[in-house]
Amino acid sequence: MKLITVTGYKGGCGKSTTAIHLATYFSDRGKTLLIDSDQNRTAVAWAKLGKLPFDVKDEKSSIKAIAGNDYIIVDTPARPESNDLKELASNGDLLVLPTTPDVVSLRPAILTTKDIPQGAKYRVLLTIVPPYPSKEGVTVQQDLRESGIPIFNTMIRRTSGFTKAALSGITIRDLKDKTKMYWQDYKNLGLEIEEIINE
Repeated sequence: MKLITVTGYKGGCGKSTTAIHLATYFSDRGKTLLIDSDQNRTAVAWAKLGKLPFDVKDEKSSIKAIAGNDYIIVDTPARPESNDLKELASNGDLLVLPTTPDVVSLRPAILTTKDIPQGAKYRVLLTIVPPYPSKEGVTVQQDLRESGIPIFNTMIRRTSGFTKAALSGITIRDLKDKTKMYWQDYKNLGLEIEEIINE
């Protein structure tokens, strides 16, 4: 069983959207459970609106549902306690730290990395990245890489498709309009994660 945790010190950076789309990706590879431990219960509410290809449980009801899964994706509360973060990093296969490519979001993301125990596997993920021709995402990605912070090659582009998907209780993969093409970003991310957790 592989445990992937999506966390960060700031809300509004696509954390729950990332957890849901990663769970969708891994549900094609094995039985997947998404544990929604965010007090907003975004993933639980999303699932109730439609049909997701995996089970979603809050942390209280997840205990009985964990056995038999190939992949567990955890959507944590924003701003986790330092000790909680250390425990997640020590017990999981990978921490995914979503952040938007702006100074207000980057600072908390960098602070988060300082609380992660040495040797734990983690990567920063740039989300809600302005589409081409903006170079904001690429610039921030390079800056983080030069600072020695592990970062995914994949960036999640900004699109209204994620809001449409959430309102329908589905993922962007299942939309019937052109925004469905943005599913490719999460497919690329899933492939990167598979390489990391199977090293």
